[in-house]
Amino acid sequence: MINIVEKKDCCGCSACVSKCPKQCISMIVDNEGFSYPYLDKENCIDCGLCEKVCPVINQNEPKKPLRCYAAINPDENIRVKSSSGGIFTMIAEYIIAEGGVVFGAAWNKNWQVEHTYTEVKEGLKVFRGSKYIQSIIGDSFIQVELFLKAGRKVLFSGTPCQIAGLKKFLCKEYDNLFTVDFVCHGVPSPGVFRWYMKEELKRYSDYVIKDIRFRDKCEGWKNFSFSIDLENIDSKECVTLSQTLHECSFLVGFLNNYYLRPSCHYCPAKQFKSSADITLADYWGYNQSDKIKDDDKGVSAIFISTKEGDRIFHMVEPLYETVEYSDILRINGAVEHSAQAPYREYFYSHSEMPFKTIIEKLVSEKILNKARRKLYFLTHKHEYYKG
Repeated sequence: MINIVEKKDCCGCSACVSKCPKQCISMIVDNEGFSYPYLDKENCIDCGLCEKVCPVINQNEPKKPLRCYAAINPDENIRVKSSSGGIFTMIAEYIIAEGGVVFGAAWNKNWQVEHTYTEVKEGLKVFRGSKYIQSIIGDSFIQVELFLKAGRKVLFSGTPCQIAGLKKFLCKEYDNLFTVDFVCHGVPSPGVFRWYMKEELKRYSDYVIKDIRFRDKCEGWKNFSFSIDLENIDSKECVTLSQTLHECSFLVGFLNNYYLRPSCHYCPAKQFKSSADITLADYWGYNQSDKIKDDDKGVSAIFISTKEGDRIFHMVEPLYETVEYSDILRINGAVEHSAQAPYREYFYSHSEMPFKTIIEKLVSEKILNKARRKLYFLTHKHEYYKG
């Protein structure tokens, strides 16, 4: 039976919950805002299926991609609304044109991120753009299996650990399953996000949320913004609150690893262990070519891990060029390395403070520590060069 002794040993993929034949495992939210499996031992038959499908217990071997590309969607409108180069939409449209089903992460009516699916192209817009919160899997793995057994083509997109969890849950390979993940920095706490939003919107009690965008390109791809669209309940007046990644306290905390899931610091699916067909990423540091210009609207880095992934990538006909894996890795260390967390404990131990105040204190402390390290090196550098 599944037994989470240390929280770093659970990535929250929900494969164990979906696989349990007695439905005696449920996901319970902890004090940090993350969900973990809770086992009803009285109804458990100790079949061991929950352990067999766990992607942390049963990790795949790391590997390197077959080939890599820089790519963009020729449709500029789609690219601007996407996190990077808009390639996911092209792949998803291809699967739907083949009579398939596409699963992805979307906002629900309570502004939580959950996995759902669509069978029409018009339904893809809710999947576009990054959602920097761990999504609720719900019954998605079970629904994927039903579609696959019915002979439908299925595209499932998610974090690397979710892809790994899905494949363990299925217990067999399906020729009609296609998977896309992305280079993951780590998943922030949904509970922390709710805390941030409560403070951010306290002056807008007469407004309702109409949209949330973590990667709004209003200030460009490289200087993306967190934007919230609001509408006044009575007057229907619309307001957009927008801050760049350097101004938004939630993004600052996320990018500094203050409230990532514990397992993200020991990621079980790094280095392409998820076995996804294609992995997507922002191509930070891209050196533009004659074929693809860096117009600050987004360029995708594409990692191909299977022959089927390469076939579908070429079928959708993006604008692309072949690149070296080492060039992408140059400024995208998250491909192979888990995030560190030197200030995580401090963040959670000061949760009685206003959210923005904690972030400001942590950023100041980080800057101060960097200055201390630099000063120490300058005053002791002779020790490094002895002999």
